[in-house]
Amino acid sequence: DIMAAKAGMDPLEFRLKNLADDRMIRVVRAAAEKFGWKPAKAPSGRGWGMVCVDYLGTYVTAMAQIKVDKDRGRIQVERIVNAQDMGPVINPEGARMQIEGAIIMGLGYCLSEEIHFSGGEIKDLDFGSYEIPRFSWVPKIECVLVENLEIAPSGCGEPPIVGMGALLANALFDATGIRVRQLPLTPQKIKAKL
Repeated sequence: DIMAAKAGMDPLEFRLKNLADDRMIRVVRAAAEKFGWKPAKAPSGRGWGMVCVDYLGTYVTAMAQIKVDKDRGRIQVERIVNAQDMGPVINPEGARMQIEGAIIMGLGYCLSEEIHFSGGEIKDLDFGSYEIPRFSWVPKIECVLVENLEIAPSGCGEPPIVGMGALLANALFDATGIRVRQLPLTPQKIKAKL
């Protein structure tokens, strides 16, 4: 999304104009259709972000909608659409569950999970200080399985995690115009940039 912003283009339009891989274009279009993406130059104030990933042969396009509490520096993820081409889909319901779990795991990595040290001592010894995702954090998650019978099956559980940081950072930029380049995207880091 950085390059799209510098070019003065909508992030989706920028990708579709510059992608040459037909398989990735198909996944991007599937995500955009499910999400209902409407073109706008970032930062638009909507809090929308997108990311495209090729993780060991699994193609992923994810789109997110977030809200940012600027006073507290908190991100609330409202919705994530994840379109994925992992070849033939053997067990669609199992694939959806793997993708949803990976997205929730990725939210933890990107929003709160951080280990603090003091003089080589780990300070986060329980879930009181090491914050993992809560059910109240879980956004609406929509999975789009883009079946591809032309390749061998590939992974489905890890690929959604890989782009989660960029996805949320892009949505944060769209919402606020700020770039935070270190995970997790904690309220302290966001407030420092605001």
